[in-house]
Amino acid sequence: MHALTLISFLFFTGLVALITWVVTRRDDHDSTRGYFLAGRSLTFPFIAGSLLMTNLSTEQMVGLNGSAFTDGLSVMAWEVVAVIALVLLALFFLPRFLRSGIATVPQLLRERFDPGTQLICNIIFLLAYAVILLPIILYSGAVGLQGMLDLPGLTGIQSDTTLLWGTVWVVGLIGSVYALFGGLRTVAVSDTLNGVGLLIGGFVIVYFGLQAVSDGTGVMAGWDILKQTNPDKLNSIGGADQQVPFATLFTGVFLINVFYWTTNQQIIQRTFAAKNLAEGQKGVLLTGLFKLLGPLYLVIPGIIAYHLYAGDGIRADAAYGHLVYNVLPPYLTGFFAAVMVGAILSSFNSALNSTTTLFSLDLYKGVINKDATDEQVVNAGKIFGWVMAIAAMLIAPMLAGQESLFGYLQKMNAMYFIPILSVVLVGLLSKRVPSIAAKIALIGGCAIIGLVYFVPPFTGILDAINDFHFVALVFVLLVVGMLLIGKIAPRATAWVQQDSGQVDLTPWGGAIPAGIVLVILVIAIYAAFAG
Repeated sequence: MHALTLISFLFFTGLVALITWVVTRRDDHDSTRGYFLAGRSLTFPFIAGSLLMTNLSTEQMVGLNGSAFTDGLSVMAWEVVAVIALVLLALFFLPRFLRSGIATVPQLLRERFDPGTQLICNIIFLLAYAVILLPIILYSGAVGLQGMLDLPGLTGIQSDTTLLWGTVWVVGLIGSVYALFGGLRTVAVSDTLNGVGLLIGGFVIVYFGLQAVSDGTGVMAGWDILKQTNPDKLNSIGGADQQVPFATLFTGVFLINVFYWTTNQQIIQRTFAAKNLAEGQKGVLLTGLFKLLGPLYLVIPGIIAYHLYAGDGIRADAAYGHLVYNVLPPYLTGFFAAVMVGAILSSFNSALNSTTTLFSLDLYKGVINKDATDEQVVNAGKIFGWVMAIAAMLIAPMLAGQESLFGYLQKMNAMYFIPILSVVLVGLLSKRVPSIAAKIALIGGCAIIGLVYFVPPFTGILDAINDFHFVALVFVLLVVGMLLIGKIAPRATAWVQQDSGQVDLTPWGGAIPAGIVLVILVIAIYAAFAG
């Protein structure tokens, strides 16, 4: 089994690397436009594949299925509500982003407000990616792989700590090579290839899981047994005592999804690289269609694991790995491990590529060395990328012991998601709000959420109000505060967004109808499983 697992793992991983190299070997990796924005050449299949795979990693596969093990279908909100956010990206945000010809979100804030606002946003992004995003991708990946594979048997290493550090560093180094030597298009191509494997692998797990539920009598029989024995787990409406109460879909859960899919540099950088607006909109809306399938492989396996192993005393975040290890045939174990490594690499190298973009174009070129050549900017980005990668590899193993990976990630993300989203929205929708308002919102928003999350006695506020309702209240406070400052001390002149002329802004004719269909499908899915 070990030999078969190892051979299939190495074959699939090597195949993705080979195809990626063949497709991108003649790309421009020396200019900032080529390295950071793929030469603004991405078409909709690569945009959709890269968006999907940047989003999907082991904090999703392991964490969301772990949440489903505990709370059932209601946690599908993180997948399904994302579709609404993607429709907003396609129809509202993307046309405005591409009009400005920006490569980073902070660049938009520089254009709308001033260089100081851009610098604050840059620092917030870089700190968040270094301390939260990159380490948790590596840690959750290592935990997921240890659950799915017999790593002590494969490697001969018996120490859990040594295995954790070793797995983190191997995955981190491979991901760094992809991101730092290849640039955005290399990331996008490898993401798309891994995306195909992940979708296939995810559905294969559901197939074998339902077969296990029915003792081999068929998938539909397994589904019927699941519905009959665990009806409470198949309710789309979350209760007040669950991780995602239904009311939060309209407050914090919605806002976190909107930021993640419309303003998060790690995600939307591949949309900035769209060949034109029409290709970008097609790619974004195709991603929305794929996200509707997300609950099938990101939530249902957790419910299957609950049915099979609820009495075995396993931790929620170990449920998915336990399911994969027990139901997948040996000849597919290596393939799925390769797919999971691809998912980890995808999120890690995408976040790392975005980190180097934020540093190189905004801080290095904008502040440190304004006269830098393209070659100097790219080289500075690569050096900074290695520093960030090594820092993430050192921090990741220290995350051991978190109760819920996915819950921890969403809680930490809200600290910077909410302030940045409020500033971007007010910036795009208002003409007279001044830069001082944006600076106060960015710094004040992070400080308020951080105080209530971590500093007694402020933490007592969360005993009286749900976390997601709280961050929504902070969002409203920040928006109202900025608008008030805009009334009291407005800009001297109204801001008018200029067309940079870098991208063809002709919209896709099917964008609005496709967006309407996706929204209807979201409502239909919730209605179909409402208990």
